[in-house]
Amino acid sequence: VQLQASGGGLVQPGGSLRLSCAASGSIFSIYDMGWYRQAPGKQRELVAVITAGGSANYVDSVKGRFTISRDNAKNTVYLQMNSLKPEDTAVYYCNADLMDRRFRRSEYWGQGTQVTVSS
Repeated sequence: VQLQASGGGLVQPGGSLRLSCAASGSIFSIYDMGWYRQAPGKQRELVAVITAGGSANYVDSVKGRFTISRDNAKNTVYLQMNSLKPEDTAVYYCNADLMDRRFRRSEYWGQGTQVTVSS
């Protein structure tokens, strides 16, 4: 099983970016999917998480600006980031709690994608 993240980049304050993360491999079922971020010198933090049924939760600092969504048919999770601020600068990692076709449940991580918000 692999998670492949994409969509990071450099954007000016107030701009938008959309991150994508596709899970592939021997997957039976995916439960929660989420996005974490880690800024230089800081601990990794949960940004947003979405259940298989579509219920989402966000860290307070991104509420009203970020939207997490998923396409279960494509095993893909998205993070739409609007009104970006310099403090959103970080490496963003996707995460999935899933069961593979051997019925082993585990947590998987994507490789990380850099988001830089700067003028």
